[in-house]
Amino acid sequence: MKRRPILGLTLAILLAAAAATPLAMAQTADAQLKSNDAIVHDFVFGDGERLASLKLHYLTLGTPRRDARGAITNGVLLLHGTAGSAADLAKAEFFDALYGAGEPLDLGRYFLVIPDAIGAGDSSKPSDGLRAHFPRYGYKDQVRADHQMLGQIGIRHLRVVLGTSMGGMETWLWGEMFPNDMDCLVAIATTPAAISGRNMVWREMVSQAIRGDPAWRNGDYPKDSPPKDWINAVIPLSAIMTGSAEQLQKQGPTRATAIDLVDKLEAGGGEIYDANDMLYAFESSADYDPAPNLAIINKPMLTINFSDDLTNPPQFLHFSTASNYTSVTIPAGPDSYGHMNIAHPAVWASALQSFLRRHPLER
Repeated sequence: MKRRPILGLTLAILLAAAAATPLAMAQTADAQLKSNDAIVHDFVFGDGERLASLKLHYLTLGTPRRDARGAITNGVLLLHGTAGSAADLAKAEFFDALYGAGEPLDLGRYFLVIPDAIGAGDSSKPSDGLRAHFPRYGYKDQVRADHQMLGQIGIRHLRVVLGTSMGGMETWLWGEMFPNDMDCLVAIATTPAAISGRNMVWREMVSQAIRGDPAWRNGDYPKDSPPKDWINAVIPLSAIMTGSAEQLQKQGPTRATAIDLVDKLEAGGGEIYDANDMLYAFESSADYDPAPNLAIINKPMLTINFSDDLTNPPQFLHFSTASNYTSVTIPAGPDSYGHMNIAHPAVWASALQSFLRRHPLER
């Protein structure tokens, strides 16, 4: 399995790359972390484009329990953020705060499935070879593809669908597109409405930076000479958008150290990100707007937001007042990470635990 840094909605986690915890393979012998691939044949995207063979890579943790018909009964689906991968949710921090004995997603009780989204990780993506000829995908395509993948695994009903950032937006769509296929939903660092305002301005700036790079060539650039100018604009901007003022101040407390931080961010991004993969990932949010159909969501749903999140400010969290919604906003503290609190589950584990205790999942 390839190692990747934790990534959330986008690139700001590079701020902590020097301190990133490696995949917790050695710490999870009992959890049986496994890497798998599912192939969805002749997948049809929302705009009608097709892919003869769509590969969906996924990780699993824990032990599946099956009913008399062989269906897995203790499945939990975890969804990562933009520009990330399943590896983001298999870090030591998540085992410590969420997956241990007595924790919210105790691996002694649940079987976790963590897919790489289309366009990310080891799932099918533009940089595999099709480049700009890869089908344009949206968040609804992600949800339908994961639904088919789960069917192949043997999961027809989930205990929990939980997503962070992009994964959280997909969680809202799961509740609308497959409302009876889970016991409850948890969306972290999201708002249930089409992307707009500062979030949309930032995304458009990312798209323009990539499309305007002289080496981009309408997405058909040679593998050995990819565009890189876009990185100088996108990486620092993303650090501002998804990080927090406190953490940026710690990383760059003086003029000289702040300039050095920018240089490190740009250098690190050039080694990690493919322009087409990044462009597709950012533009895939175009079909996201759960607002008109929120009444379809009929299962208990928890939303967790952060008061210092510049990407999805909690004051714009508007949804139905139906009793099945529980909303928690976590105030900023000296160790807060803004939107990137998604990569620090200890910040929000207690809110998740409280919600799951009110809505027991065992049948």
